[in-house]
Amino acid sequence: MSTTSLWPRFQQYFLRYNDLGFSIDISRMSFDDRFFSEMLDSAEQALRDMEQLEKGDIANPDENRMVGHYWLRNASLAPTEELQHEILDTKGSILRFASEIHSGTLRGSTGKKFTDVLSIGIGGSALGPQLVSDALRSAHDSLALHFFDNTDPDGFAQILEVLKSKLDSTLVIVISKSGGTKEPRNGMLAAQAAFKQAGIVFSKHFVAVTGKDSELDQTAQSEGWLKRFPMYDWIGGRTSVMSAVGLLPMSLQGIDIESFLEGARAMDVKTRNPEVLKNAALLLALMWYYAGDGKGKKDMVLLPYKDRLLLFSRYLQQLVMESLGKELDLEGKVVHQGIAVYGNKGSTDQHAYVQQLRDGVHNFFVTFIEVRRATSTSEMEVEPNITSGDYLQGFLRGTRGALHENGRDSMTISIPHFDAFMLGALIALYERAVGFYGSLVHINAYNQPGVEAGKKAAARILKLQEKAFTFLKSHIGSDWKVEKIAQHIDAEPEETFHILQHLATNRENLIHHNVGSHIAEDSFSWKTQ
Repeated sequence: MSTTSLWPRFQQYFLRYNDLGFSIDISRMSFDDRFFSEMLDSAEQALRDMEQLEKGDIANPDENRMVGHYWLRNASLAPTEELQHEILDTKGSILRFASEIHSGTLRGSTGKKFTDVLSIGIGGSALGPQLVSDALRSAHDSLALHFFDNTDPDGFAQILEVLKSKLDSTLVIVISKSGGTKEPRNGMLAAQAAFKQAGIVFSKHFVAVTGKDSELDQTAQSEGWLKRFPMYDWIGGRTSVMSAVGLLPMSLQGIDIESFLEGARAMDVKTRNPEVLKNAALLLALMWYYAGDGKGKKDMVLLPYKDRLLLFSRYLQQLVMESLGKELDLEGKVVHQGIAVYGNKGSTDQHAYVQQLRDGVHNFFVTFIEVRRATSTSEMEVEPNITSGDYLQGFLRGTRGALHENGRDSMTISIPHFDAFMLGALIALYERAVGFYGSLVHINAYNQPGVEAGKKAAARILKLQEKAFTFLKSHIGSDWKVEKIAQHIDAEPEETFHILQHLATNRENLIHHNVGSHIAEDSFSWKTQ
C-alpha cells in the first residue's frame, strides 16, 4: 500500500463518535474493499444475535442461561421488572454501604473507621476490580485497595504483612459466585486466620459477593458477616465488573461508578448501530476475523499508550481468550477457535518487543490505544516546545508508521482523556466485540468448559496427593520408589513424582526425598521421629 493511498483510505475507514470524542481507525489493516461486502451477511447475523441476547434469549445454551451484562448499565433492558428492580436495588445498596463506610457509620469490631479493603477473588472477580482500581486510583482515594487473586500462600503473606498493623481497620470482600471455588475460599481462610491471630473478630470486617444460597452465602449468614451482595447466574466472571463484583470495591475506593456505567451505556448505544462501518465494536470483531482468517491465526497485541491502562491487556486476555478459545462450535463440530492476547504499554513496548513486531515473525496484529490529553495537570517542557506527552504521541505514531512500512497490520483506538466514563466505554466496546466475534465464528462465547476441565483435573491431583500422603504415613521408616507408590495409589509415575516432590518440599518435617542417580532411583519415606 503506497503512502499516497493512505489519506483516502484513512478517510474511508476512520470512524469517529464526535459526542464521545472516541474514534477507531482500521485503515492500516490490509483488507481490500471487497471484505465488507463479503462479510455483510455474517455481520448482519451477528447484529441479530446480539439483539436477541439483549432481549433475554438463552445465549449460553450449555448452561441454559441468559447473558445479561448489558443490563447492568441499563436496567431497563432487562427482560422482567423483577430483574430491573434487582439491578437498581443492588446498585443503590452498594452506594449506601460505601457511604456508611466512608462516613464511619459502619465500623469494624474494634470501633475503628475503615482505611483499607482486601478484595479476594479469582479470574474476572479479580481482574476487573484490579483494572479499574489501578486505572482510576488517585491520592485522594477514600480507601486503599489490596487483592488476593491466587491461591499462592506467599502472595497472601505479602499482602497480609502490608495490612498487619491495619487489620482492625481493614474491610474484606470475598467474591465467589458458587462459594465453592477453591482459590477465593483459600484466600478467605488465610485472611480469617490473620484476624484471629490478631485477636480481631473477623465477622464484622467481612463482606460476601456471591450467589443466593451458595456455600459462601450460607457461611456469611451463619457467621454474621457485615453485609452480603448478590452475584447473578446470568453474569459470567469475565463480564462481571459492572455488577457488585466491580462496583463494590470501586465505590469503596471512591470511584464514580455512575460515570463508569454511563460510559459503558453510551458505547452500547453506539455499537447497536446496524450500519457496519459506523459500529465500532463490529468493526473490531471483523478486523479480528480478517487478521486471523476467521480461525485466530494471528495474535492480538494490545499497546495502550497510557500507564493507567497497563492492566488492560491482562483484563482482555481473560475476556477474549476465555470467551473465544473453544474446541467446538454451536453444532458440536471441532473447530479449535480462539485469539491469543498479549500486551504491554507504550512507550515501554518500544524498548521491549517492538523490535520483533516490526522485523520478526509476522503472527500478530496490533491495537494501539491513544489517550489524546496527555495529563490533567500542567506539563513541563523537556526540550524547547516539547513535553513528555509530545514524546508519547511521537512514539505511538512513529511505531504505528514503522509497523506499517513493514506490512504489519494495526488499528488505533483513540479517546479524548482518561476517566471513569472512558474506561467504562472501552470495556463495553470490547465486551460487545467479543460477542460479535463469537457470532461470526459460530461459537458459544459465554461458556468455559476448559476452565471446568482444569478444575476437575486439579481436584483429581489433590485426591492422589492425599492417597500418597496417607500411604507414606502408613509405612513409616520404609523407602519407596516412585513407580511402587504410583502402583499403590493408582496413578501415573510422572504425576506421582511431582506430587511426592511437592510433599517433600512443603512437608519436609514429615516426608524425606532421597535423590538417586536417576529419577527412577529416587525414593520417598515418612520420617521417623
